[in-house]
Amino acid sequence: MYQLNSHSSSLPHHRLVAYQRALSLLAAVRAADIRDSKLRDEALRAAKGTCLNIAEAAGRASRSDKARVFAIARGECVEAVAATEIAFESGDAKATAVGAVVQLGDELCRILGALIR
Repeated sequence: MYQLNSHSSSLPHHRLVAYQRALSLLAAVRAADIRDSKLRDEALRAAKGTCLNIAEAAGRASRSDKARVFAIARGECVEAVAATEIAFESGDAKATAVGAVVQLGDELCRILGALIR
C-alpha cells in the first residue's frame, strides 16, 4: 500500500499542510459512505478536485496564478462539504462521518483563505 512520505519528496504540494488536510477531507467523504449515487459522485469529485487544485497551485510560479487556483480549490472544498451535508440530511450518509467532513472542510477553507491572500 502506498504511504505518503512528504519528508522524502521534493514535490511542492507535499510540503503544504493544505494538501494533507485535503487528503484527510477526501478520506472523510469516503467514510461518509454516501448511498445516493449522484451525491456520492459529486462529493467525491469535489473532494478529489480540492486535492488536485491544491497540488496544481503549489506547482504554479506566479503569486496571482497560485491564488487563482487555491480559490478554485476552496470552492471545491465547500462543494464537497455541502454535498456530504445534503446526503446526510436526505438520510443517505453516515452521521458519524459528516462531523469530520465539516470540521476538516472548515479548517481547510481557513488555510486556503490564507494562501489566497
